[in-house]
Amino acid sequence: MATQLKQNVDCSPEEWQARLDLAACYRIFDHLGWGESIYNHISVKVPGEEDTFLINPFGLLYDEVTASNLVKIDVEGNNVGPSQYMVNKAGFTQHGYFHKHLGDRAAAICHVHTTATMAVCSHKGGLLPTNFYACNFQNQIGYHDFEGVTVREEEGQRLVENLGKNSILMLRNHGPVVMDRSIQGMFVKMWSLQRACEIQVATLGMGDPITVPQEVVDVHQRDLHIVGDQGGAGVFDFEAWKRRIDRIDTSWRD
Repeated sequence: MATQLKQNVDCSPEEWQARLDLAACYRIFDHLGWGESIYNHISVKVPGEEDTFLINPFGLLYDEVTASNLVKIDVEGNNVGPSQYMVNKAGFTQHGYFHKHLGDRAAAICHVHTTATMAVCSHKGGLLPTNFYACNFQNQIGYHDFEGVTVREEEGQRLVENLGKNSILMLRNHGPVVMDRSIQGMFVKMWSLQRACEIQVATLGMGDPITVPQEVVDVHQRDLHIVGDQGGAGVFDFEAWKRRIDRIDTSWRD
């Protein structure tokens, strides 16, 4: 499979592995119900190259994405590799700004519109310390007020400013942007954030939640590495989900 891809798109072994991981990520997102018709994106920097990225072809559902049909683009969203597919350049504007200005800190980025994360982004208090997963992220999330569809490059500076030193930006009344140095790290953050938001929505629906005190949040975050370091920033999680989707359909590897 890798040899065939190299013949078609002149792909390095490192890019092929990135293509495999990104295609798997799209299929995992689809399996978990995190797709949004043909919209939203997961993008990743091509290893060993400057300012080139892989992204989904515009017009395909997440369960149609494969390693070979991912589109290679520059930081402006222009196609720089042979592909029959187009890219939603307007939708990449937001990703492109993070990729351009944050470097490897934002090597892998996803933006989703899941019901739970959009609900929390639309809640006045944002993500509250009312459950185990939410405590992971306290004081580690940026918030950006809604300015309409995020297609204007001039908004990018405010996005980066509001992100600050964090790796998650909650776009108020919209949805989250989650980033990391690796696909695996980005995925496990997104999974944990989704769980935090699902539980918050359910808890607030019952009425009066219990808020975890800051001193307990501090201890929780201090001790997270005891579990997290064993998984190599999401590597174990990601590989487990790849096995799950392989049992369903291996076409993402094509």
